[in-house]
Amino acid sequence: MGSVRHYLDHASASPLRPGVAEAMAPWLSAADPGRVHTEGRMARAALEDARDRVAALLGCRSSREVVFTSGGTEAITMATFGACQRLPDGHVVVAAVEHSAVRRASERWSAAGCVSPVVDRSGRIHVAGPSMGDGAAAHLGDTSDVAAAVDGAALVHCQWGNHEVGTLQPVADVVALARAAGTLIHVDACQAAGRVDVDFQALGADLMSISGAKVGGPRGVGALLVRRGLRLSPLFVGGEQERGRRAGTENVAGAVGLGAACTHATDHLHEEEARTRRLLSHLLEQATAVEGVTAYTPDEEGRRLPHIACLGIRGVEAEPVLLGLDQAGVAVHSGSSCSSEALEPSPVLQAMGVDADRSLRASLGWTTTQADVDAFLTAFPGVIARLRALAGAGPDTP
Repeated sequence: MGSVRHYLDHASASPLRPGVAEAMAPWLSAADPGRVHTEGRMARAALEDARDRVAALLGCRSSREVVFTSGGTEAITMATFGACQRLPDGHVVVAAVEHSAVRRASERWSAAGCVSPVVDRSGRIHVAGPSMGDGAAAHLGDTSDVAAAVDGAALVHCQWGNHEVGTLQPVADVVALARAAGTLIHVDACQAAGRVDVDFQALGADLMSISGAKVGGPRGVGALLVRRGLRLSPLFVGGEQERGRRAGTENVAGAVGLGAACTHATDHLHEEEARTRRLLSHLLEQATAVEGVTAYTPDEEGRRLPHIACLGIRGVEAEPVLLGLDQAGVAVHSGSSCSSEALEPSPVLQAMGVDADRSLRASLGWTTTQADVDAFLTAFPGVIARLRALAGAGPDTP
């Protein structure tokens, strides 16, 4: 294996953006920001500056809407717990294409169960009217669309864009529907933040989660945006940190790192989006020219995130392809960032009604260059051909 590596797994964790580590270093031994001595006040100022930076990237009405967490998973769990405590008899609306953190939190905290809208073969949920496609999710209850499920719900979840196939959801329409029904709406923006324009205030959502690891910040930090005026029961109790919304001494260094990443993302957002869209289109066009390779990512640029390509490969399992590419110096992923660790078929692809066992995800980011994409496209056909030859399979083999 050569010394040059090509990292195409930004949807799992993006490398630290420039200036993040340097911004964090002075605060690795920060004082408690809840104390009134000089050291505590300095830590508080750094924490609030970081909150301002996160709010600027995400279009918050006020930085007070930003609650720092240990990551996207905690933010999602906080949102789900708080909403279910607020309306214990209400069910949760959650599509099967949502991230496992969203689905499992909903199943755990919703005493009334979950209702799952069906999705079409691109993984897109339907808001209202006749069903758009097949592939209903296996939750406690199924319904054709969000409008049929929202009545009596404690919470509606809607991801901004899918973490595995990149499909953009009709998030503005879902938010409008939920708000009109008086139902809380949570948007998982972990894959969208720092990749496309996100405006929390203009969207009108009640809750939104992001992950530091996805935006090019440190691991182990994230944020939950809570609409101004909304009060929810905290998941963690004890002290009154984060204005009583999350107990525990704040991770000042992590928050500062997230803030620095958000500022860099804000400054470079449109340039990065244009570049990754161009590179992604090239990758999808060339990869699907290989016989027996199908794109599960939507064809139209306006219906997908700019950085995620999901490919179905006939005749071989995805994991050997991943390992073959890794030996060629290219890092990609098979399936979503959580489902593969359990060695289970992808629930996202199952809900879409496509092959859930043979998918490969390549995801781009702020470090991705043409050389990285070219390295993937050079190695990919040969890896597939060798594996098919070893298995005695062809491109038409199931």
